[in-house]
Amino acid sequence: MKKALTFLLASLLAATSVFAQGQAETTSAASSKHIDTLKVYFVPSREPDEIITQTAPLAGLLKETLAGEGYTVDKVDIAVGTSYEAVGVALTAGTIDIGFIPASTYIQYSKMGADVILTATRAGLSNDSENPIDWNNNKPTVGDPNSQVGYYRALIIAGPSAKGKELAKKVNAGQKLTWDDLNSAKWAIMSATSSAGYVYPTMWLQKYYDGKTVLDLNTAVQCDSYGSGFARLASEQVDIICAYADARRDYDKKWDTTLGRTKSIWDETDVIGVTDKIMNDTISVSDNSPIMTPDFKAALQDAFIKIAQTDAGKKVIAIYSHQGYVKAKDSDYDNTRKANALMKSMSK
Repeated sequence: MKKALTFLLASLLAATSVFAQGQAETTSAASSKHIDTLKVYFVPSREPDEIITQTAPLAGLLKETLAGEGYTVDKVDIAVGTSYEAVGVALTAGTIDIGFIPASTYIQYSKMGADVILTATRAGLSNDSENPIDWNNNKPTVGDPNSQVGYYRALIIAGPSAKGKELAKKVNAGQKLTWDDLNSAKWAIMSATSSAGYVYPTMWLQKYYDGKTVLDLNTAVQCDSYGSGFARLASEQVDIICAYADARRDYDKKWDTTLGRTKSIWDETDVIGVTDKIMNDTISVSDNSPIMTPDFKAALQDAFIKIAQTDAGKKVIAIYSHQGYVKAKDSDYDNTRKANALMKSMSK
């Protein structure tokens, strides 16, 4: 009996020791500031060879900058996923550590292990108000090189037709447009997957007009490009165009030349609606990666922000037209979730 009790106690002590050792190893791995291999994946938005070539310097930049954050990284593997979904799946599986993914890809995998740490920024605009009158009182819209923002907006723009002028006059007088006002106009919209040309304008209608969508409009012409949409606006075939803010900057030279108008685009168009923010691309990490800790996430945030401020870093992130990064949190992408849900519901 005594021998049996002694054996049992010894077994318990051994098991406790093994558990404690395993727990210590796990804690040590999670808290280590030595990273053997850091795996960074890009989505294939361009030719993979082109992405690999242009982002190759990122490996050295990350190792050097993370060293300044107290982390030693032996190797950085940079690769391009076979699809956007493949990068999202790898993040959720923890087989990669970092993914450069669009907002729409992020929200698909955010509840399965992907976690946004940064939002890409681009130069801001002189106008950013949700009130269309502010855009009309502050024309023309110009770029603001001192402002970097992680989002853009869509605009509902009225053109030089009689109906367009009627709607603009009402908005600029501080009056709210009715559904009948909008439904009596001819709209130029983009394809159903266009955030600025379709999805967010639909969300704007739903928000202010009792759940109405572009599908409820009597006349909505789908254009194959913003260029053809502005051509229709200039020729008064349509009264309204839905476009990114502020697309008029890209068509102001054509407006009174090839598009045949005699006054400027800023004189002949007015904003009558402004949508919610449309978030830019993300840098996301894998919560299921064994090397990912809150401290390492913070170090990565600081490292990428610093890299984007260097000449070498700017060349790397230009592959996705990024100009910098700001820290992000999951709730920043709630509107993207709404947009995604809307697209799913409208495709049924």
